Amino acid sequence: MKVYSSLPAAAAALSVALISVNGFAPSYLSMQTHSITSQLNADNESVDRRTKTKNPLINCPLTKPLATAITIFSLAITTLSTNPQPTQAADYGAFTDEQRFIAEAWRTVDSVYIDRTFNSQNWFQMRQDAIKKKYNNINEAQAEVEKMLSTLGDRYTRYLPPSKYESIVNAATGNLYGVGVELAQSGDRVIASDVEPNSPASRGGLERNDVFVEVDGVKFDDGKATPDDVAVVVRGPEGSKVGVVVERDGKKIDYILTREPIKITSVRSYMGGDKPGVDGKVGVVRIKNFSGTTADTVKEQLEDLKKKGAKNIVLDLRGNPGGLLPGGVDTASLFLETNKPVVFVADKNGVVDAQSTFKDGIDLETPLVILVDRNTASAAEVMTAALQENKRALVAGEQSFGKGIVQTIRQLEEGKNGGVAVTIARYETPEHHNINKQGITVDVKTNVDCEKTDALACLPKEAFRKI
Repeated sequence: MKVYSSLPAAAAALSVALISVNGFAPSYLSMQTHSITSQLNADNESVDRRTKTKNPLINCPLTKPLATAITIFSLAITTLSTNPQPTQAADYGAFTDEQRFIAEAWRTVDSVYIDRTFNSQNWFQMRQDAIKKKYNNINEAQAEVEKMLSTLGDRYTRYLPPSKYESIVNAATGNLYGVGVELAQSGDRVIASDVEPNSPASRGGLERNDVFVEVDGVKFDDGKATPDDVAVVVRGPEGSKVGVVVERDGKKIDYILTREPIKITSVRSYMGGDKPGVDGKVGVVRIKNFSGTTADTVKEQLEDLKKKGAKNIVLDLRGNPGGLLPGGVDTASLFLETNKPVVFVADKNGVVDAQSTFKDGIDLETPLVILVDRNTASAAEVMTAALQENKRALVAGEQSFGKGIVQTIRQLEEGKNGGVAVTIARYETPEHHNINKQGITVDVKTNVDCEKTDALACLPKEAFRKI
């Protein structure tokens, strides 16, 4: 059974542009989760290097050490906060632990949530009703917070139980122990959208498009599982064993794999060779997610491809759930002239931050094609739209995912009770299009099911026409 599908997934209290939460987008099982994704940059200097920005959402320094991790959430995440928010109210001391937890979760969301109508409901009254209740244990209080946030009608704003929050934080900070599989949602199933080379998964025999049925006795065949759900179970202590049952071509296959530290190679390049009807050789750069170092890595790969004779460049963003928003902005800037708009960001106060290039990029002339699919989201869509609307690249493939909002993840009670993911901003393309829930319309529709190592097989010669 070969299935493949959509959405971004998650990181951790980081100022990031992450992407796949609870099955909303691709998620990295190996230690990144659509979706998350993601990866964080310790010094965040890349923003200042190529873009003008005034938005504190994008410029806030990131917690150290921050390492590679994509899919953590499919969030366009923008901050990883490890310090609890001020929570003392006049009667705070009279609350039970459960009531205090609910009050903190409510206040954290209230302070930054972008929709100040809170889905046209009495948000304050909801808090009052919730903290008046008596709870027998913290599990009941956590369920109350989940219920409260679900009323906002925003699937990206949600409660993260301790195990899920910890998994996301570990993915964002590089403490990754897993098997090296990228996860994605395909309808109501969770599949392996990619397998990291030389990982426990690749050595053990897992393949792209395998459907996850069971992991360590936890079944995922009820149609409700998300990439994030599966990733949490697959991860574990270094050196420990994990049992995985997948479905392939209608048959179930069992694997016993050993968890290892996983380092995701987020940027790879290769020469695609000659393409009939295309003038000159084609080089391909595949970007799996965006981090603070992505632009520098892409720059190095471009220079290497040029030395090998590439006259055309393909940027393969299939399955890219996003990651760090500045990483997408910086990478787009490599191909644009000075003073070109890249993205507009607005927060809860309606403040618009216009990010544009402030110097010429390193490659302004090489014909450029971007290959996207329905799992291309968030920061990956920011970059795609910036190059498409500035008439720098043709976009081929299928309609992208459509995630035009930004989240932050905040811990609660120093992480003891998990955390919350909160939508704090939205972005628009250079031509002021809102692609949230819409996606990016491609210039050339084409099949996207070719191998991740052979993007040219998906691209007709029309994708290389002059803009």
